[in-house]
Amino acid sequence: MTAIILDPSPVAASFRDEVRQDVDRFRAEGRTLRVVGLLGQDEGPAATYARFARRGFDDVGIEFDLRHVVPEEAERAVAAANVDPEVDGIFLYYPLTDRRGDRWLRELVDPRKDIEGMHSFWSRLLYENERFVDADRTQRAILPCTPLAILKLLDRAGMRGTRENAPLEGVTACVINRSEVVGRPLAAMLANDGARVHSLDIAGAVTYEPAIGRHTHEVRTSGIDRAAALADADVVISAVPSRDFELIRGDEIRAGAICVDVAEFTNFDESAKERAGVFVPRVGPLTIAMAARNLTRLARLTGR
Repeated sequence: MTAIILDPSPVAASFRDEVRQDVDRFRAEGRTLRVVGLLGQDEGPAATYARFARRGFDDVGIEFDLRHVVPEEAERAVAAANVDPEVDGIFLYYPLTDRRGDRWLRELVDPRKDIEGMHSFWSRLLYENERFVDADRTQRAILPCTPLAILKLLDRAGMRGTRENAPLEGVTACVINRSEVVGRPLAAMLANDGARVHSLDIAGAVTYEPAIGRHTHEVRTSGIDRAAALADADVVISAVPSRDFELIRGDEIRAGAICVDVAEFTNFDESAKERAGVFVPRVGPLTIAMAARNLTRLARLTGR
């Protein structure tokens, strides 16, 4: 078996078309949507990501104002963007300070401008499996853009469960990464839709039990190791940002599994492509499209 390679760019293009139509409607109302990006490094992955983001936002007609900041000015820069009536969305390119400082900066972003969906206001809704902001269920909650992009790619790859109300029931996933930016929200989103998720990181493994027959998922400590988690999984998502990560080999995964490579440095050995059913080599283009879509939803929510 040789995997089908799923390029995220055409998938992102379809969502950009949707966003472009929304942006045109705002423009017809006399509103130009504008995002401020805060970047702390001139080189490296964050700078590259920001360059791709500019290209993606420009493509759909969203203004992108990239501001370079030093660590001691980061809080002030977030505060200024929060109160600027001309700014509709804020995007942080990490690292801006250190790990603790960056976590604090996420909390300083006004949730109404948080197109990354990382503020605790949105996280609480995610982890409590609340899909809407309002009681009438007309305004959808904002989801983290990278995990959301991964779910859209998995859907395009054919990941399906067995029930409409729990679309991923019967699916088992392995997520290697439990960061607050990617792994943890992704595991919760999968479990909320009915999947069982083995979540692995350097601290060990936990299993997210599917939210079937309950309002939300449950998380339990599990003794499962990497070998067992990979062998059990219909879908494998890995996002370990290290060259030292032991690459996932073909003989570790289930034949026909869907594999998604999220990290800056590949997390999969070439042999995985010979055993997987579908292989997604990157996610970035769709992450930017999801951020743009989040922006239009926030703009409708706030009415700014």
